[in-house]
Amino acid sequence: MTHHNTALLVMDVQNAIVSRVDDPGYLPRLAGAVAAAREAGIPVLHVVIGFRAGHPEAHPRNKSFGALPTGAFTADDPGAAIHPDLTPRPEETVVTKRRVSAFSGSDLELVLRSRGIDHLVLTGIATSGVVLSTLRQAADLDYRLTVLTDACYDPDPEVHQLLTAKVFPRQADAVTIDEWSKTLG
Repeated sequence: MTHHNTALLVMDVQNAIVSRVDDPGYLPRLAGAVAAAREAGIPVLHVVIGFRAGHPEAHPRNKSFGALPTGAFTADDPGAAIHPDLTPRPEETVVTKRRVSAFSGSDLELVLRSRGIDHLVLTGIATSGVVLSTLRQAADLDYRLTVLTDACYDPDPEVHQLLTAKVFPRQADAVTIDEWSKTLG
């Protein structure tokens, strides 16, 4: 089975964001999904939130980003770095976004189009943030979508459950890492 048109997106797995994850099994599960993708030859794309010094891209009206401390998620911020358990390989693309969705203020669509990718496998933190926003935008852009439910994390388990069980399946295949890995053989 070929997966040449598929990419695994690992989204917002940055130190400052991971520090709020209270599930000790989350990072090992996500690392397992990344390992399975690499083994199957599926490109892994890392999506991060990032701003220039002084945050010229963050509008004061933006509830998520307008009130960030000076220096947060800039090149000098250790909290902005991708968590060491999921360090990108040298050949893996890192895409920087400026808003919640992986597509907002980033060149993600250009990268995907250049590589002929039309199927996105979504993972990341938080389920109700980057995963939801990216899924909605990607669905409107006609991408085929898979969400790895246990490779997504939300601080509110009830919200995570609602999204993965009732909302995401309308536009994506919502499956576990294990279920997805079995399709890669």
